Amino acid sequence: MSTQLTVVTGGGRGIGAAISRRLAAAGHDLVITYRRDQDAAENVADQVRRSGRRALVAAVEMTDPGSIAELFDRVSAFGALTGLVNNAGAATAVGPLETNDLEDIRRDLEVNLFGVIACTQHAIGPLRRAGGGAIVNISSVAASLGGPGTYVHYAAAKAGVEAFTVGLAKELAAVNIRVNAVAPGTVWTDFHRDPDRPAKVAATIPMGRAGRPEEIAGAVAWLLSEDASYATGTTLRITGGL
Repeated sequence: MSTQLTVVTGGGRGIGAAISRRLAAAGHDLVITYRRDQDAAENVADQVRRSGRRALVAAVEMTDPGSIAELFDRVSAFGALTGLVNNAGAATAVGPLETNDLEDIRRDLEVNLFGVIACTQHAIGPLRRAGGGAIVNISSVAASLGGPGTYVHYAAAKAGVEAFTVGLAKELAAVNIRVNAVAPGTVWTDFHRDPDRPAKVAATIPMGRAGRPEEIAGAVAWLLSEDASYATGTTLRITGGL
């Protein structure tokens, strides 16, 4: 089996870190991107290398097309790309829409939707040249629940990610590039402005608890694997029943 090389955006923290570790265990070499926390990304990369896989760490600004282009130049020099996980996300603006800052909203939309589209555009050529591959976009249960009172703009961006997933899957199926998404529910990470939020919302989740990053990573690993070779254009909801 040929070596797999997967880019995980935002792969140094939270769900992204769990995805990076899980993919390394499944035999992937990794390119791990970060925006601010280089130490966290380097720590995950060290874990990947200790598992016997190669790892490259790259700083990327997801709202900057030039930064994304530079990332994929580095990826091409590192190896033949076979997978992309669009995990990097942001929810800077939190609260009712009326009181949120529009520039914060704009940045969130650019990170959560434009960044996904831009990274994917750059990945298509390398994936095609490798004979095909797989893309997994990280959405959110907010795409279907709407995020009222918290971040309706974030929910709108994630709904856009799911629509993008469906359309691009059809566009790329003929060149053997699969495109899927995973929509997590509330997960124990430092993504939340209120660190106790997962515990506070547990009563609203049918399973009675928030998820673990590793539970999301398992779904991503499956979608990138040969076991999912006939899966494209789908969104897996990993939400505890929501």
